[in-house]
Amino acid sequence: MGSERIVVGRDGAVAHVELARPDKLNAMDGDFFAALGETFRSLGSDAGVRAILLSGQGRHFTAGLDLGWAAAQFAPAKDPGRWSEKQHRDILALQAAVNAVEEARAPVVAAIHGGCIGGGVDLVCACDLRVASADAWFQVAEIDVAITADLGTLQRLPHLIPGGIARELALTGRKMPAEEAARWGFVNSVEADRDAAIAAGLELAATIAAKSPMAAAGTKASLNHSRGRTIADGMAHVAMWNAATLANGDMHAISTAKATGAPPAFADLD
Repeated sequence: MGSERIVVGRDGAVAHVELARPDKLNAMDGDFFAALGETFRSLGSDAGVRAILLSGQGRHFTAGLDLGWAAAQFAPAKDPGRWSEKQHRDILALQAAVNAVEEARAPVVAAIHGGCIGGGVDLVCACDLRVASADAWFQVAEIDVAITADLGTLQRLPHLIPGGIARELALTGRKMPAEEAARWGFVNSVEADRDAAIAAGLELAATIAAKSPMAAAGTKASLNHSRGRTIADGMAHVAMWNAATLANGDMHAISTAKATGAPPAFADLD
């Protein structure tokens, strides 16, 4: 699996997705979004994938939206009505590609180094966990190019950091360094450099992959469903989830492992 924009490696139940356009600072163009959606929809339905690491090649995680591509993609046409209708569909398609990260059944860990700009923030907000290198920084940069961020940052970031800080970042376009991102809880840890961040991300992914895949999938589904809903709605959702899924072999695998001292042998998801 892979493309000119994204490459995918596999180590057992852990998949490693790399943004692979380093000569363009992993800028996000049409081919990138197509590859992103295809990759995460495929991995998200792969029964053997239990955790996913997302990282970037080159100097920066990503410079965000490829502005040259965007200028051509969204250039006004003669018929404003038809142009607006097409633009709406195009934006929804880009949103769907980022949403595929959040919708993947397996938890996704992002390992971020260097700049994570604009659409890159949209992308890592859709991940479940984030690890940063000490030189990483985050910038909701859309306001500086006269765009309202539209790929999920404005919807997800206020659930990950304090609302006032999210608004400040989005309205000023200032850079948030890794240390500050850790202080607000946006990243789970800060590592020395890119290699260390990837190693830490892989360790997190491997830890998750060793857990019950049914429980991991259910935990992710419940956390995502509960965001922005009442506690009662969230508890009703998880009650239905457990009522439907607790009759699975993972509990037996854990009991057997405790009795034998061996790691639990979980079956892949269907």
